Amino acid sequence: QVQLVEFGGGSVQAGDSLRLSCVASGGTFSRYSMAWFRQTPGKEREFVAGINWAGGTTYYADSVKGRVSISRDTPRNTVYLQMSSLQPDDTAVYYCAARISAFQSALSAYNYWGQGTQVTVSS
Repeated sequence: QVQLVEFGGGSVQAGDSLRLSCVASGGTFSRYSMAWFRQTPGKEREFVAGINWAGGTTYYADSVKGRVSISRDTPRNTVYLQMSSLQPDDTAVYYCAARISAFQSALSAYNYWGQGTQVTVSS
C-alpha cells in the first residue's frame, strides 16, 4: 500500500513558476510509474504529466507541454512537477498518483492518490 503526500502548492502570479513535490511511502518506489493530474470544480480530473517506472520516459498533456517538467528522485521516493509560465487556466488542485509498472495516462489506471495540493494563479 503506497501513501502519497503532495507539497508545494500555493498562490502565484501569472508568469511565475512553481515546483510541486510528491513523497511516496509504503512501497517500492522504483516499481511505480508516477503521474500528476489536476482538477477544477465541476470538471473531470485531467492528466498533466507522467513518468515511467524506469524513470527514463516522460509524458505530457498538450496543454502543458513546454511549460511543465516531471522528474523523479528514486532515493528520496519523490516525484516533482516543475511548472513555469503559469496562467490562470492552470489554477486547480493538483494530485499525485502511482501505479505499478508501465505508465498510462488514464485516470482509472491509477491505484494510489495523494490528497491534492491547491495551485492558484492570479492574472
